[in-house]
Amino acid sequence: MSNLERIESVKAGYLGGMGFTITYVLILAINYSTWDIYVADVIGLGVKVAIAFTSGFLFAVTYRYIIRTDKNSHLKDGAVFAFGLVRGLVPVEMSPDFLDHLGQLTILGLESVICFTITRFCLDFAFERGWIKLFS
Repeated sequence: MSNLERIESVKAGYLGGMGFTITYVLILAINYSTWDIYVADVIGLGVKVAIAFTSGFLFAVTYRYIIRTDKNSHLKDGAVFAFGLVRGLVPVEMSPDFLDHLGQLTILGLESVICFTITRFCLDFAFERGWIKLFS
């Protein structure tokens, strides 16, 4: 792997991290305003945003390697759903009484899939414009 490939991966990762984070923050803002949640824990919010950026970064780097130059939409959709399900199922594993909170956990899973889908579209847009080169 050359240094140019690494640079393209970092560019993809940064774009993916930013795309995911912006989408995640917008969803958080909607949730907080809809459910009248007060943001008192600034450190906790910062950790959530950092995790969101990391998730988007890792997704983007992996996505670049998964799709390469293929035009297979199943690969693209599969990558989104794989990452979305993994991120969305973590709260299920952490919750001892997840059946009591199934609706809430479903919403969290959908939010993850939405964030990864928007990140995918950002990456596809950058690939089509030639701003980021596909892995060859």
